[in-house]
Amino acid sequence: MAKHGPGTRRRSQNRNQGADQIAVRERFLIVCEGTETEPRYFQNFDAPGRVLEVRGTGMNTLSLVNEAIRLRAELETDRPPGQEPFDQCWCVFDRDSFGTFNEAIDKARANGFRAAYTNEAFELWYLLHFDYHDAALSRQQYGDKLSDLLRRRYEKDDPTMYAALLPRQEAAIQNAERLMARYDPHNPQRDNPCTTVHELVKELRRNSRP
Repeated sequence: MAKHGPGTRRRSQNRNQGADQIAVRERFLIVCEGTETEPRYFQNFDAPGRVLEVRGTGMNTLSLVNEAIRLRAELETDRPPGQEPFDQCWCVFDRDSFGTFNEAIDKARANGFRAAYTNEAFELWYLLHFDYHDAALSRQQYGDKLSDLLRRRYEKDDPTMYAALLPRQEAAIQNAERLMARYDPHNPQRDNPCTTVHELVKELRRNSRP
């Protein structure tokens, strides 16, 4: 009998005298704070639609996590026969001004979600595609810097951002890992800038089409 690795499902088909092992990609539920920027970005990963469910809520921190928990339960209840449950569930959100950022991260983890969070704004992830960056900026400053680097006005709903940044994606992952290594111990609410978006990106890359 074949051994199954963590988080990976396999199904066997008998053919002639042998059996082929067919790898089944993991299913993702990604629940985002934003309704445009984050969903547009993650929907562009090269994964079959049946394995990637991306939702934008317009909610933040704790409200987002509560909605993600509700949404997962709803989607699992309505799951069509034969469709596998979600293997990975993620919440994507930024730090807000209400002081519940760490609480939201903890609640997400306690309920089986992983958190792709950013302090201060998701655009930090975009900026890391161009260079290592460890200075705190306002949301407006992130937009201004991206406009300079892109040589065009940065728009949050720009549908071309994923494609424009894709050649630099590996560099962004390395820059994000370097940034997070600065903080020991790490306090997401306090550590500005910081991001774990690269952790979700690495999982999506691992499960995307070859």
